[in-house]
Amino acid sequence: MTSKRLFCFGLGYSARRLADRLLAEGWRVAGTTRDEAKAGELRAAGVEACVFDRGQPLADAATALAGTTHLLSSVPPNREGDPVLDHHAGDIAALAGRLAWAGYLSTTGVYGNREGGWVDEESELHPTSARAERRVAAEHAWLRLHAGQGIPVHVFRLAGIYGPGRSPLDAVRQGRAKRIDKPGQVFSRIHVEDIATVLQASMARPNPGRVYNVCDDEPAAPAEVTEHACRLLGVESPPLVALEDAGLSDMGKTFWQDNKRVSNRRMHEELGVRLAYPDYRTGLEALLGGGG
Repeated sequence: MTSKRLFCFGLGYSARRLADRLLAEGWRVAGTTRDEAKAGELRAAGVEACVFDRGQPLADAATALAGTTHLLSSVPPNREGDPVLDHHAGDIAALAGRLAWAGYLSTTGVYGNREGGWVDEESELHPTSARAERRVAAEHAWLRLHAGQGIPVHVFRLAGIYGPGRSPLDAVRQGRAKRIDKPGQVFSRIHVEDIATVLQASMARPNPGRVYNVCDDEPAAPAEVTEHACRLLGVESPPLVALEDAGLSDMGKTFWQDNKRVSNRRMHEELGVRLAYPDYRTGLEALLGGGG
């Protein structure tokens, strides 16, 4: 059995893909969820699971983190800050010298709006929403753990995530798909399995303090992606609608404030990553066929 142990704050949609891969490779995997019922499901899958949330810190952090060689946080900040660091920054700092790798999952939303222009990891951060501003603050706080405490932190800025059960195909099937008419608007995206691939590649090549964009090779217009999903399913595309008539939630509207193309060159060149789904077409086609 391997001595490697991943502890993940927030075993949600993306982090669970990584956890499942590492369990299959013989790693010990531990992590948190927000409710006891989900913790029970994780335990049944072989995960050492415990409950954690804002206002509900780990009951015994030293025991929960004991033996951890790799640490990941996918917990987003809220209005009060980053719950993981607010409750357990000291406990994580105490792992200095024992952690081989630590990762924080952020978002490409930290770049803000570039009117369709390109950004890379050296671009200035110009968040356009309060949620994105909180992400910038959380990134800085995690990177301070590296600079000040020697924790080998890596930041991963994720583009729009899709995969099984959470894709344009599902939106079309459920009658939720919209084609919003906003000429020139593009988004970057990433398949959930490719996120796990990038994280594993970083674990194999640690470079503490480094930031990586995690997205596929082809930014594309959302309406184009929806149209392709409809084509694959053999159904008619929904009509184009104006943004103001699309009935988006407040959170949904904030995504449309930003228009940018995200470069993934560093991910490819430094980590040697070859994406299984380098564009939305390969991703959606795999999902339709039951893969991905």
